[in-house]
Amino acid sequence: MNTWRRLTFNLWYNWKPPWDTGISPPELMDFISRHPPRRALDLGCGTGTNVITLANHGWQATGVDFAHRAIQKARGKARQANVHVDFRVDDVTRLKDLSGPFDLILDMGCYHSLQPEGRQAYLDNLHRLLAPDGTFLVYVFFRHPDASGPGLEESDLEAISAYLNLVNRQDGSERGLRRSAWLTFERRRTVDD
Repeated sequence: MNTWRRLTFNLWYNWKPPWDTGISPPELMDFISRHPPRRALDLGCGTGTNVITLANHGWQATGVDFAHRAIQKARGKARQANVHVDFRVDDVTRLKDLSGPFDLILDMGCYHSLQPEGRQAYLDNLHRLLAPDGTFLVYVFFRHPDASGPGLEESDLEAISAYLNLVNRQDGSERGLRRSAWLTFERRRTVDD
């Protein structure tokens, strides 16, 4: 992760970033309503809205973000909500001190923001940390083929499918500007599982 990008994100959290709505999405609430609380990891948790929601519903929750300021705010919100969440300042392409397995790994906008070279390390961590019967719930947006910057191409989903089975896809658009999708993956069973 380059220093400029880390600084930019930390500065955003001195105010309210446009992506930080403070409301857990219906896709997560639906998942929570259909699954008993177990162990959850929120990658790129920001100020902790979703990981706190998970903890409020009985989940043993861990949130990771590389923005120190976001994690400071998340810890304060968890104290106010009177829930315990394990918050960590870390880079999702590293996560050396984090051990699984997690029954749910949530990502709302982290994977699609990574540089292509960081995505493989992220997927290696996903494979290492997700429980054999675990779910990866991820929100992504897609980059227009002629554009640069954050976002995925459809071919990027094939890299995830090398590790996980896609079980549900809900396509939409982000503020009507670009294509997006909620994707639900489950871990592929292997002989080692």
